[in-house]
Amino acid sequence: MRKLLLASAASMAALLAATSGAMAQPAKPVAPGTVAVHLNGYLQFAIGDVGGNGMTGGKGFGAYKLSPVGTIGDVRLYPGIDGMTDNGIAYGAQVELRTTTSNATGKGVNNASTNTTAGVNSIYVRRAYGYIGTAEFGYVRFGQTDGAFTLLQRGVIEAFGDGAQWTAEGAPVNLLPSGAPGQFIYADQGALYTTDKLVYITPAVTDPLLDGKLSAVVSYEPNSNGIKEGYASLSSIYGAQVSSIGGGSNTRRRNTFDGMVNYGLKADGFATQASVGYLASSPLGDLTGTQAYSSMGVFQAGAQTTYGGLTLGANLKSGSVEDGYAFKPRGGRNALAYTVGAVYAIGPYSLGASYFNSQTSGAWTQGGTDARTLSEYGFATGANYALAKPVSLFVEYMYGHKHQPTTTTPGNGQAQVVAAGATIKW
Repeated sequence: MRKLLLASAASMAALLAATSGAMAQPAKPVAPGTVAVHLNGYLQFAIGDVGGNGMTGGKGFGAYKLSPVGTIGDVRLYPGIDGMTDNGIAYGAQVELRTTTSNATGKGVNNASTNTTAGVNSIYVRRAYGYIGTAEFGYVRFGQTDGAFTLLQRGVIEAFGDGAQWTAEGAPVNLLPSGAPGQFIYADQGALYTTDKLVYITPAVTDPLLDGKLSAVVSYEPNSNGIKEGYASLSSIYGAQVSSIGGGSNTRRRNTFDGMVNYGLKADGFATQASVGYLASSPLGDLTGTQAYSSMGVFQAGAQTTYGGLTLGANLKSGSVEDGYAFKPRGGRNALAYTVGAVYAIGPYSLGASYFNSQTSGAWTQGGTDARTLSEYGFATGANYALAKPVSLFVEYMYGHKHQPTTTTPGNGQAQVVAAGATIKW
């Protein structure tokens, strides 16, 4: 029975790990002197009933009201290669392609119309990186990929429902209106992994006392550009350094360093992972701006354990940061967030739930009317049925709330969705 629980938990987690991007090393080692080419994919579709703030637009004549029932979906392709030299050096490349999004037009989005206003007919690169290394000396990743803060994040339980919850990477959360909370408790978000960086993944070292495994990841991001962003205007290397400064200096990073240490132990039927680390970055200077921003510094600690089909986890992050890993205004409060969650899997079924709570400076600015603290929390629960190895049917409920009053308004926002859908991976 215990073997069944362990196997079902592992298979369900693999099926739902749609947002991890950890598809660099193959499940089966590549033979020396050979190359394996693969084209994995992911499709998710959901229909849900939503409610909360932001469900209307305008007032009086010409005003509109959104339908409370909506559909949302996503398609991703993962082309890549994995190879090994004759002397045992592993190498490879991985790309993640996604469908673009657009505003509603009433004519469908990815359709065949020649009218360009009818929707968007394209895909874009979300991740794109290569890797070289060995199990003895570690691996180096280079490109638009996950850094240390994402790869060794522990205790953030997402392997239920759509497999993403509040990261904006899944389906149901994208149905929510503007009352939905933001977050920085999830490190597996585009603000961190869609930038160009160098990442070193150390080999695992065995603890001689408990027979656990100790490993680490460090990464460096010179700026927050993507793999080929910044050359359009100046057509030179300087373009990569200064591109899109006007796009908002509170989201443009430079010299970002992050490192995480992880310890894994299997004992008495428990499989436990715990990690701790730090991320530091500086804001890109804007000489014409009127708002100064503090440097970013975020501490992270998390742990999770699995026994049979039950996985429990918790994660805490704190420091000088805003939602979406943006820079906080100078003088604003430091952020603090935590999440707890659990998922239980048995056979083809699983059931999970998670909760997060965060305090940030939000919309506060020096001399402004907003209160000093934006309080946010979110709850999610979901159930899955694995119809086949690559197919999961799910139902999910999410509720989120945010609160930051001003001198004239209560500043409350809330949103909820109940949704059903399917995830297919290949």
